[in-house]
Amino acid sequence: MMMQEPARHMMGGMMNSPMTQGAMMAATGFAAGRGLIGGVLLRNPLLLIGAGLLAGYLVHKYEKEIVLAASKAMGMGKDFALQQKEHLSDLVAEAQEQEAQPQADAPPSPQA
Repeated sequence: MMMQEPARHMMGGMMNSPMTQGAMMAATGFAAGRGLIGGVLLRNPLLLIGAGLLAGYLVHKYEKEIVLAASKAMGMGKDFALQQKEHLSDLVAEAQEQEAQPQADAPPSPQA
C-alpha cells in the first residue's frame, strides 16, 4: 500500500499536464468517433463528402483561432524541449562533478 502512494502522486502530477490532458482527449475522441461514425461514414461516399465539406467550412471559419492555438502549442513545445535540454545538461554536469570528486578525495596510494 505504501508503494502505491508515490505512484499515485506521480500520476496525479502527470494528469495535470496540458499535454497529457490533450492526448487523453484526442484518444477518447478518436475511439468514440471510430466506434460511432467510422463504420457509417466510410461506407457511404455522400456522407464522406459532406463530412469533408463541413470540416473544410469549419477550418475556414475558425482559421485564426486554429492558427493561434497551433502557434501557442508550437511555442509550448519549443519551451518544453529547451527546458528538458537544460535539465539534461545540468544532470550531465552533476554526474561529471560526482565522477571527478572521488578521485580528488581519494587518499594517496601506499605504493611509494
